[in-house]
Amino acid sequence: MRRASDGALGRELRMRGLGSIAAAGVLFTFALSVAAQSTVTHRIGYLTAGTVTAKGPPPLFDELRRLGHIEGRNLAVERRAAGKTDRLDALARELVALKVDLIIASATPAVKAAQRATSSIPIVFAVVVDPVGAGLVASLNRPGANVTGVSLLSAELSGKRLELLQEVMPKLARVAVLANPTNESNALQLRQLQSAARARGVSLQTFEMSSAAQTERVLGAVVRSGADALIALDDQVIATQRAEIAALTQAHGVATATGIGALAEAGFLIAYGPSISEHFRRVAAYADKVLKGAKPADLPVEQPAEFELIVNMKTARALGLAVPNSVLLRANRIID
Repeated sequence: MRRASDGALGRELRMRGLGSIAAAGVLFTFALSVAAQSTVTHRIGYLTAGTVTAKGPPPLFDELRRLGHIEGRNLAVERRAAGKTDRLDALARELVALKVDLIIASATPAVKAAQRATSSIPIVFAVVVDPVGAGLVASLNRPGANVTGVSLLSAELSGKRLELLQEVMPKLARVAVLANPTNESNALQLRQLQSAARARGVSLQTFEMSSAAQTERVLGAVVRSGADALIALDDQVIATQRAEIAALTQAHGVATATGIGALAEAGFLIAYGPSISEHFRRVAAYADKVLKGAKPADLPVEQPAEFELIVNMKTARALGLAVPNSVLLRANRIID
């Protein structure tokens, strides 16, 4: 009986030991989890009216990493992509509720939504055409409040895109303009374009697209209008549909121009504007300054200093267009 009792006692002691080891393992895992969480020194929000592919614009997050803000180690990123502008306000409020240290807002509608959601959390903007004209900042040198960022200056370049189209198509007469009516910066670009069209004797017709679901219907209207070419204004909703727009216009012999290089890569004939990769790297540099303690009100809005011309020769051949050497010699990149 004593041996049996001793065996039972031994088993009980062993079970208690195993239980203690298991409990210690749980506590150790919990401690590691807490330690991992404690290494996150900053939490930022990324808000866009477009869609977030994978982890967002690679140049932005690659540059943040180079500057020492490494996601999953000392940086947490909350990404919110609206797909269409009417969801931006709710998504901006979500980021504010999460108490992020900074919001990076891409495109004017996203910046406006972030401004409505908070007057205290710093906001760094990207892909904004005219921050003063859109009412985002008081002035370029003294932004004021909690907002600053990097401007695209696209409004002033709209006329240049029309000029380039005319160099490729000397008989250009009718141009369709693709615009998002919910993007205030598109109105600014459109005014510049209308002025350039009057000076060049070109007829413009505007077609509005505020969601991806409208792409096929709107492009059908463009084709029926008899337009020789289409200029897509800088907008993230439009940019997300670049492959579809390029394919539809090309199929119907409509030449295309834009300010965003990614659209030329997707099949647009011409892109002329600031380098978007460099643009997002500069946005990352501003975010870095804010995370290190700088106040947006003290950071002047940065403007692009260099511009790039991209010509897609595959598209030119598909459209039967001969791009003159005067254009090719000025191109920073030729897609062939």
